[in-house]
Amino acid sequence: MPTSPLDRRPVPPASAAEAGGGASPAPHRSLTGRLGGWCVDHRRAAVGLWAAVLVIVVAAAGIVGPAFGSGSMVPDSDSEAGFAVLEEHFPELGTGGQSGMIVFRADQGVEDPAVVAAMEDLFAAVDAGFPDESGEARAPGATVVSPYAERGAGQIATTGPLADRLAFATVNFSADVDDTESARIGELIAEEAPSVDGLEVLAGGQYLASIEPPESELIGIAFAVVVLIVAFGSVLAMGLPIAVALGGVGIGLASVVLLTRVATVPEDTMLLGMMVGLGVGIDYALFIVTRHREAVHAGVPPRDAVVLAMDTAGRAVVFAGLTVVVSMLGLLLVGIGMLSGMGLGVSATVLATMFTSMTLLPALLAMAGPRLEVTRWRGLIAAGATAVAILGVGIGVTLLAIGGAVVAVVALLSSRVVPALRAEVPHRVAPPVEATLPHRWSRTIQRRPLAWGAAAAVVLLVLAAPVLGLRMGWTDEGNFPEGSDTRRAYDLLAEGFGDGFNGPFVVTATATPGTPSGAIDELHAVLAASPGVAAVTPPVADGPSDPAAYLMTLIPDSAPQDAATTDLVRTLRDDVVPAAAAAGLDVHVTGSAATNIDVTDYLGERMPLFFAAVLGVSFLVLLAVFRSVLVPLKAVVMNVLSIAAAYGVVVAIFQWGWGGELLGIEAGPINPFIPLMLFAIVFGLSMDYEVFMLSRIREEYDRTGDASTSVADGLASTARVITAAAAIMVVVFGSFVFEDIREIKVFGLGLAVAVFLDATLVRMVLVPATMALLGDRNWWMPRVLDRLVPRLTIEPAVAAEPVDLDRAAELEPVAGR
Repeated sequence: MPTSPLDRRPVPPASAAEAGGGASPAPHRSLTGRLGGWCVDHRRAAVGLWAAVLVIVVAAAGIVGPAFGSGSMVPDSDSEAGFAVLEEHFPELGTGGQSGMIVFRADQGVEDPAVVAAMEDLFAAVDAGFPDESGEARAPGATVVSPYAERGAGQIATTGPLADRLAFATVNFSADVDDTESARIGELIAEEAPSVDGLEVLAGGQYLASIEPPESELIGIAFAVVVLIVAFGSVLAMGLPIAVALGGVGIGLASVVLLTRVATVPEDTMLLGMMVGLGVGIDYALFIVTRHREAVHAGVPPRDAVVLAMDTAGRAVVFAGLTVVVSMLGLLLVGIGMLSGMGLGVSATVLATMFTSMTLLPALLAMAGPRLEVTRWRGLIAAGATAVAILGVGIGVTLLAIGGAVVAVVALLSSRVVPALRAEVPHRVAPPVEATLPHRWSRTIQRRPLAWGAAAAVVLLVLAAPVLGLRMGWTDEGNFPEGSDTRRAYDLLAEGFGDGFNGPFVVTATATPGTPSGAIDELHAVLAASPGVAAVTPPVADGPSDPAAYLMTLIPDSAPQDAATTDLVRTLRDDVVPAAAAAGLDVHVTGSAATNIDVTDYLGERMPLFFAAVLGVSFLVLLAVFRSVLVPLKAVVMNVLSIAAAYGVVVAIFQWGWGGELLGIEAGPINPFIPLMLFAIVFGLSMDYEVFMLSRIREEYDRTGDASTSVADGLASTARVITAAAAIMVVVFGSFVFEDIREIKVFGLGLAVAVFLDATLVRMVLVPATMALLGDRNWWMPRVLDRLVPRLTIEPAVAAEPVDLDRAAELEPVAGR
């Protein structure tokens, strides 16, 4: 009789008490196995405890509310020094490094008395803080520089088609205003905008913009429903991973809100946490449910099947989750507040999905019992229709959403009068492992490993080639969706004043006793005459009698995200200012655009160290797990190849603009934190598949001693699960390219491409090819290292018992029928 992977995996013996469903302790279980057993024996308590955690965390988040921030000041930078001067000498400006604009256009002219009176009232309201029902200010910390004031000279358009009809007021935020409050100020500006015929008022700048709640994640959930039904052939088995993922994400996102009160967490973290949480949550539950069903099909009693799944796949989930968390927490070492906050937020979401997988899932498996293997036609049809309805909501097609919901309801109700709908979906007989497509594919690769491996490597290198032209930088508001207030304000300023007005620099100068009189005027003249400078406002002193500091606003010719703007900042700092500043005059170039450039340079310098630290830790962990030098070395190299290829695709689309029309984006630089975040997330996720696949290969090698057969059998036994998990992740991540925020589009596409390449070219081609080339040398480990390196076991061996393969084959469900 043909062999199956099921007869090669150790299965614990079942006692009479366990066969009857009683709780009988299994010896030598890991902590995850014992936790799984407790959750089975106390399933109601486990669900109740999990629900209590969910309610407490969500309620706490609702009470304290969010306080998102995006502090990205670089220590000891020129921009930080400039902001320190502003805080010390110009506190009335209220600037904490963030600002926005109130852009307004009036057909009758911005200096029309009715327009002036209405806008001055709005500016005064923003300055004072909008009162709530109790009369207390709810939007403090904003200081407006009006175009009608002396300090706002130059904020009314004087040339072009919008001359005298367009103006803007600068809104500076104090250091204690977080992103949540600044976005609320933007909403209040829109709500309180004066209603005057011919007057249009817009809140401009990213700090006054609001992020809309996402809907695209529903596309990924709809696809996950279909994939899981095909993979499991069971509606109930399909529902468990999705329920677990959603429950974990709920706790995770509420935890992110709480973190905003103790750390600088940007608002994008919510979307990023949802994206990663859904992907890993479904994957983690998928691995555990798959292992549980394998054991059940092999004749293991239900309770033991849960314990075995938690003892093996559960441990792998903990290992994979902690790997992602450690990678993300590595961002704390970079030293930028917003990156640290992102790392903490994503880590919290991943930990929440781990917690849910380790507590709620085993309890739900116990509650489902034998029903997990029973699928009726009514349930299958209703589940498919529900997926269609969810997809309709996600893509905004109401007819599709309603139609799917109607079909689902009809299928469930019609089963009362249509007996065929109550019938069970038949099961199929699983083919022997040697007859499966993954096994045959592995043998094909192993026959010509050098050619296949070289071809896959060439494809990855070609895809990675664009990364050599990577230009990191912060995109500006010109990348916001067309039609949004932020984008319209940006376009109006560019049309009426010039591109540079969307990203002005602030030049500060402090004088010491003995500074020559007229030094600041000479500096102003040199700055105004510098190439690339559109205008410089006259110097403003901090006091009329004995000024100690001055500030000027410098407008570049180019837009904030243009390379010319970056070059101008460096030229001003390195050449113009040192040559023009008199002795005793300390000059700094700061402002939002200048700060972004400092952050880009800072992260670019630290990126290689971060990459090296993550790669080094990953190598050492895999070395301890697989007791091999070459296997972890290959894993690190192949993961780097797949990530580099994903970087290349991101550069080609988002920086070069290839196919940008399809995604609704324009070419621009890649935000500097994105390569770091992508690397941390993708490397953590790839370790998941790495451990899951290689542990099976090593298990087969230890059993047979045959390097060739172990690769084919290990690939065959893991391919279906890895393919299903990767397919879900690709769609979950890829669906976020439909969001409006450019950074989320980049993350979504980059993660989707990286996972796709990792699950196809790497797992299905490079791994079997390189392992076939190296043979037994794959598992070579010097004796010295073997003694020094601690042993780390992911899936422990347990006592084996013969498996009833006939029963296992009979219970294999039909996939997709």
